[in-house]
Amino acid sequence: MSDPERQRIDMLRQQIEQHDQLYYERAAPEIGDSEYDALVRELRDLEERYPEYRSADSPTERVGGRTDAVFPSVAHQVPMLSLDNTYDADELAAFHTRVLELLGAAAAEFVVEPKLDGVAVSLHYEGGRYVRAVTRGDGRQGDDVTRNVATLRDVPQKVRVPWSRFEVRGEIFMPVAGFASMNAERESRGDKTFANPRNAAAGSLKMLDTEEVRARPLALFVYQLVEAESLRLGTHWQALQALAEAGLPVNEGNRHCRDFAAVSAAIATLAERRATLPYQIDGAVVKVDSLAQQRELGATAKSPRWGIAFKFGSPQARTQLRAIRLQVGRTGSVTPVAELEPVWLGGITVARATLHNRDEIERLDVRVGDTVLVERGGDVIPKIVRVLPECRSGKEKKFRFPRRCPSCRSPLMRSADEVAIRCDNPSCPQQLERRLEHWASRNAMDIAGLGKENVKLLLEKDMVQSCADLYRLRIEDLLRLERFAARSAENLVAAIDASRQRPWRAKLYALGIRHVGTSGAGVLASRYPDLESLRAATLEELQQLEDVGPRVAASIVDFLQAPPTRRLLADLVELGVLLPVAPPTARAQSFAGLNFVLTGTLASMTRGQAQAAIEARGGRVSGSVSKKTHFVVVGADAGSKADKAAELEIPILDEAQFRARLGPA
Repeated sequence: MSDPERQRIDMLRQQIEQHDQLYYERAAPEIGDSEYDALVRELRDLEERYPEYRSADSPTERVGGRTDAVFPSVAHQVPMLSLDNTYDADELAAFHTRVLELLGAAAAEFVVEPKLDGVAVSLHYEGGRYVRAVTRGDGRQGDDVTRNVATLRDVPQKVRVPWSRFEVRGEIFMPVAGFASMNAERESRGDKTFANPRNAAAGSLKMLDTEEVRARPLALFVYQLVEAESLRLGTHWQALQALAEAGLPVNEGNRHCRDFAAVSAAIATLAERRATLPYQIDGAVVKVDSLAQQRELGATAKSPRWGIAFKFGSPQARTQLRAIRLQVGRTGSVTPVAELEPVWLGGITVARATLHNRDEIERLDVRVGDTVLVERGGDVIPKIVRVLPECRSGKEKKFRFPRRCPSCRSPLMRSADEVAIRCDNPSCPQQLERRLEHWASRNAMDIAGLGKENVKLLLEKDMVQSCADLYRLRIEDLLRLERFAARSAENLVAAIDASRQRPWRAKLYALGIRHVGTSGAGVLASRYPDLESLRAATLEELQQLEDVGPRVAASIVDFLQAPPTRRLLADLVELGVLLPVAPPTARAQSFAGLNFVLTGTLASMTRGQAQAAIEARGGRVSGSVSKKTHFVVVGADAGSKADKAAELEIPILDEAQFRARLGPA
């Protein structure tokens, strides 16, 4: 295998890991489903061509999600796999042919179900009573979200069934009307709105306050009775009917199909009805109906062979391009944004779409006044798919990218190795606005009440010129502004003051170093415990860190050496927001420089507690096993990470050995 091909496999795995984290853990995808699926398919094709480089840790061998350290981890008694998917009718037909060949049968019956775009969960009942709910997680274990799911009106607390205990699986989602109403309310309060119903459902399910979850318009459809055959049922369709009779919410759009022609017709009907449904779907799920045949077909490590998801293309709509505006990001990147004639698309009104960069404008040959086709990639990110030149009247105008920043009039620059065009003026007003918004965001300084509207107001009134100025604000300053009463002013000043106690890794992320995200900030914080040690780091030292390459290392050094950064850091130190040197700790840094991976369920502590204990002793916790891992801590029902550790000959610690290394509490 040549080096370029091996590098491509490694790069694809890293990209997919990053997108899995954004989708499953942060509910903030950056690319659409079709783009993600193309990455996975390319990786799978390469691994099939070069089987010697397959890995149990590859995204093609496992479900994408991970468990959340905040919620207790629970092992699935039956793995919670995800379905293979396709966008192609020929591949769907090939699935049907493959099923018949594996069964050695002339025909088979199927069930077609709407594929909701939500969050998969497993619900457990004992003695007819609801006892537990668990997210999919990594397919082997998920997060215990029992209390949050109990707040859903669709979840019956008690059912009448002939089984002493049973498990059902389903999808928690947010109906379109409830999503629109909730976003309108959030916007009226000046809060950040959700990008789509799927993000809203995922974020709601992981909230710590169950009363807040109760207020969210969440709903549930169940789609599987686990091990239904052992409960004396013969088909999946019978199982769905039994669940509906028991009072569990089963989608009325499900269809029983006696042959493949009926399957195709049912999918076509769903595609036609998609825009009118009260909930978002992104495709149809096709399942073999006979449970005996399902058992015979079995599953791979990631997906059952008896089912497939047929994905619809992203919803599209025709509209007119009114104008092209330029936005300046917090790092100076200038992004063109299309202002559109508002159009209803995929459950929301779309009035803007990204155009990415100057090259994309030229590639599309898009002009102000054009009629364009707009798509929500993965039902998330509005973008212009193509221009409809046949609709041109001759009055359309070409857009010329300016040579100066639209915010501060500084010259715009473009590096030879980048497509982005940048404003290098750190005092640029739009950059400052974005930096303040980033500083106050949840993963950074987490300042409640400092949303976009309040940031804009503070800048308009010239009350802040940097992030440091936030810590100079007084209640009486805010009371002079129309948006603030005594309580809201007191709350914001208190929230700003409380942010001084945020952990070092959050403060590093808040600084907004280019190419350094939340995980990168964690890597830096574990190696450099204070500002002075980070400032002293050389380019060569930084490149030795996990996930820090030459470009990221150069960005860190350039940022710390820039005069505006030096002034900002000096102000933050003076105001007590940053400490130049880490305070002494009574706890010995016995894990300094060591990388740990946690897998399975520990009896004496949650995963979050274990991670906190490691980090308090100077160690770092990673989500995947690599050659840079020093120890893998293994609890009950450990998954493939333990196998990977053994393969790489990395020391494995059971719970007793781990606690012994922790030492006294």
